[in-house]
Amino acid sequence: MLKGWKSIEPYLLVTPQTLVFLLFLVFPIATIFVVSFWEFTGYSMTPAFTLDNYITIFRSPVSLATYLNTFKFVGLVWFFTLIIAFPVSYFLAFHITSLRWQIILFLICTIPFWTSNIIRMISWIPFLGREGLLNKLLITLQITQQPLDIFLFSNFAVVLAMVHLYTLFMIVPIFNSMMRIDRDLIAAARDAGASGFQVLKEVIVPLTIPGIAIGSIFIVTLVMGEFVTVRLMSGGQAASVGSLIRNQIGSLQYPLAAANAVVLLVITLAIIMGILRLVDIRKEL
Repeated sequence: MLKGWKSIEPYLLVTPQTLVFLLFLVFPIATIFVVSFWEFTGYSMTPAFTLDNYITIFRSPVSLATYLNTFKFVGLVWFFTLIIAFPVSYFLAFHITSLRWQIILFLICTIPFWTSNIIRMISWIPFLGREGLLNKLLITLQITQQPLDIFLFSNFAVVLAMVHLYTLFMIVPIFNSMMRIDRDLIAAARDAGASGFQVLKEVIVPLTIPGIAIGSIFIVTLVMGEFVTVRLMSGGQAASVGSLIRNQIGSLQYPLAAANAVVLLVITLAIIMGILRLVDIRKEL
């Protein structure tokens, strides 16, 4: 009896996690996939099997432009978060030798995340607006004679807000990778006559790539589904796939919204799989 219990004990231990996984992830995704093939008559949806929703997505210039705009946001946010996160992580990992100060400075980086995303986004409005601090500074420095409208309610504002919101998701894995680097490797490279730039290029960057890959996965998944930031910071003048799905749900076009959700999920998973094929991140997990 005891032997039989021991054989099924591992399965009993994973049963709660498996049920939660199936109930809150697999089942909702399966439901969205099924609904994406239903018909929408204009005022109601009918269970069926039709590819019209997917055909509409790939034939609609608006949908294609929205996907391209989303990819643009992903690329720009990824680039700027990496440009900011790498030197910050490098400074914390290699120039701050005290563990206490590393923790203190890292916690300082997290201070903006102690408030909600909405508050952090809204905080940019008085800075970027026509009467905001940035325009007043430009006028004071006589760079421009009148307030500029390009800062607020534009793609610039959307990218800036997303970089502000998500940079920490790039800093954390890169910093973690740099802290794992054996300092003896750096010392050996310097003893061999390598310059600081060569050490950075030949030792630090290659060993930090897994952290960059993990941070990239975070950025891609977060930005691909973003719609609140796009709506607020663009003033409704820019669109993303997330906002497109939200609008379709608001107009009760559930099958079309489900089809867009499936396409977005497939594209996101394809990007993540591409990253995982290029970089082995198992050592970082």
